[in-house]
Amino acid sequence: MAEDNFKSDVADVRFSLQRFTYVDYAVFIMMLTICGLIGIYFGFVNKQKSTQDYLMGGRNMKLVPVCFSLVASFISGISLLGTPTELYLFGTAYVFSLFGAVAMSLILGSTFLPVFHELQITSVYEYLELRYDKRVRIFGSAIFSIYLMAWLPIVIYVPALAFNQVTGFNIHIISPIICSVCIFYTSLGGLKAVVWTDVLQTIVMVSAMILVIFKSTIIVGGINEVLRRNWSTDRLAFPSLTFDLTERHSIWSVSIGATFYWIGNIAVNQSMMQRFLALSELKSAKRAIWGFLFGVFVIVFICGYSGLVAYAKYYECDPLDSKLALAKDQLLPLLVMDVFNDWEGMPGIFIAGVFSAALSSLSTGLNSMAAVVLEDFWKPFCKVPTPKQSQIIVRLVVIILGCICFGLVFVVEKLGSVLQLTMSLSSASMGPLAGVFLMGLFFPFIDSTDALCGGIIGLLSAWWVTAQSQFAIAKGLMKYNEKIRFTNNCSYTFKSAVVHATESRKETISAWTRNVDLTLYRKPSIDTMTLVDKHCTYNK
Repeated sequence: MAEDNFKSDVADVRFSLQRFTYVDYAVFIMMLTICGLIGIYFGFVNKQKSTQDYLMGGRNMKLVPVCFSLVASFISGISLLGTPTELYLFGTAYVFSLFGAVAMSLILGSTFLPVFHELQITSVYEYLELRYDKRVRIFGSAIFSIYLMAWLPIVIYVPALAFNQVTGFNIHIISPIICSVCIFYTSLGGLKAVVWTDVLQTIVMVSAMILVIFKSTIIVGGINEVLRRNWSTDRLAFPSLTFDLTERHSIWSVSIGATFYWIGNIAVNQSMMQRFLALSELKSAKRAIWGFLFGVFVIVFICGYSGLVAYAKYYECDPLDSKLALAKDQLLPLLVMDVFNDWEGMPGIFIAGVFSAALSSLSTGLNSMAAVVLEDFWKPFCKVPTPKQSQIIVRLVVIILGCICFGLVFVVEKLGSVLQLTMSLSSASMGPLAGVFLMGLFFPFIDSTDALCGGIIGLLSAWWVTAQSQFAIAKGLMKYNEKIRFTNNCSYTFKSAVVHATESRKETISAWTRNVDLTLYRKPSIDTMTLVDKHCTYNK
């Protein structure tokens, strides 16, 4: 315990930073209100005349709003809070995974997108039935559904966590508010409402982050001082030049591993491809790829720099070790409340930005799930519904799944860092699915049985590794080397009982598998699937 009796206790400091004024509430409520009004407009004024209008925007959406929507849907509040935390704790190596995004863009534009656009499909998993059979289509749709229903609760939890940091509101109070607003405008307005709210939300999100890093950099003493403090603690780092799969960010994971991560997250993800397919021409869809890539680069660099400037701000008094921030992913909200203590309305803008990112991802997910349920689960097994019945079905899907996602928030808050958790879920689920698509596109001798067997075994192997790692994280058995942090010059008192120890390298197979880099879950699952496919084929 620090021994200066005149210092405040960390709990008092934390409470003093929870200032959300009437101006902040007004800014926040205004953003939610505008989202609701957009839903009302597309639900009652500019009505959808068919299910295709509701799910695909009539396949005549404009390029610029679709690019905004793609960026907003992919980034989410998870990236806004998780990426700064990643760079704060582990340095800049994570940013190099963007090279995988470039490789994915080239592959997407030359293979996946031309095929899907030519087929004029609503659900990308319809391709699996055309290439293989109905069993594989259901397998692909089921994997996506499981992944999305595990991911969306994280999307809800993240802004609730930020709101808790700046206001002290209980997470379980704000979570249903997020869900209610999103369900309202998504169920009413369909894809057009989702896309246009995404445009608004992207503008709010980027504006909030730029204001945060601009003011924080000035307080720290300029960009040179930010870089100097991070350089002195080895945070400005490249991926390690090793092929050790247990390294958090190696040259292997940010190149090959990241490429497969991005393929699974974009090319075979209904939530993302639905927007590409909503454009009328293939040429426009290809342009949207590069618009999306540019937007992702901008957001990741902004979020990454905010992590570096947060470390520079708390260079001599780390808020994690001092417990000023009670969770790792509360670092950025803490920074906002700290540096904008004299700017009424700025915390409201920041929270509106985080909620914007979350709402865009949640609405996209619910809209895409409505498409998958109707096209892949309802129509193949039930009587084909009339257009009016179809619109009722997709709206009910949005409402029911939104409520389920809120219930799963209680599970998410017991797990680890949101960025690693999200990437683990994505890699474990979408990796085998990417393998099924890649086999179909590039290996004509692979049939439906081969694809199904390989996909199932790849999925089980990836889930096993993910379960091992998440169990180890929950038990405190698995830790990565975090960059050095200091608490030698804090202006408040706290209990000093933190040691940055990292568990030594394990020797057992189970320990090795749970330590495998989070972006590499996808690559082994695809390799496993490929081996099984070849074995099945050659033994016929």
